[in-house]
Amino acid sequence: MTELDLWPLCGILLLALGLLLKFHPLLVVILSALATALATGLPLLSWLEQLGNTFLRTRNLPLILLLPLAVIGLLERHGLRLQAQRLIGRIKVATTGRLLLVYLALRESSAAAGLTSLGGHPQMVRPLVAPMAEAAHPDGARHPLIRAKIRAMSAATDNVGLFFGEDIFVAFGAIILMHTFLRESGIETDPLHIALWGIPTAVAAFLIHGYRLVRFDRYLARLQQEQAND
Repeated sequence: MTELDLWPLCGILLLALGLLLKFHPLLVVILSALATALATGLPLLSWLEQLGNTFLRTRNLPLILLLPLAVIGLLERHGLRLQAQRLIGRIKVATTGRLLLVYLALRESSAAAGLTSLGGHPQMVRPLVAPMAEAAHPDGARHPLIRAKIRAMSAATDNVGLFFGEDIFVAFGAIILMHTFLRESGIETDPLHIALWGIPTAVAAFLIHGYRLVRFDRYLARLQQEQAND
């Protein structure tokens, strides 16, 4: 039985410590990658070559991120947020928790189908979900503290739905990475089998966060009462 070399994992430790100490993220990632390369015996020139090739393959990524922001900014300028708030304001049974619960179901199910780009903070939460969640509460758009709580919960709902939903999609990068790692370690498995084991976690995440959203309405009502008494 060969001895397991744990030194290549030092890059993960450096990454965790760097982010915990709030150092510059780009510097932390580069130093962590360099530490991992040195620990595995990879020559410095080979590491630089791989770093350069990765940069060339992803150099169009900023353009992909900036173009939707420009479109969303133009839509907001022409009243997208206002129309979203008016729409929810007409639905009498809508509450902030119920609205976010529906969005959680849509976000998680669409991510499970591989449609991860249908949501997100800049393209969905900020221009649509958060304004509608604010309009569903009487003081959501007026009181600064309540508005901040609603926006934070809207962003958290998007995170939970995406993070646990995409683990069910068989072509998700993390599943392919786990499959490759297990195969190189001598463990044969099927990517579909790995994806299926993400279903119980996704269901548990939906139930737990859904319960938080149900309680969120009561929390906002209590917060509104406290602010009224001050």
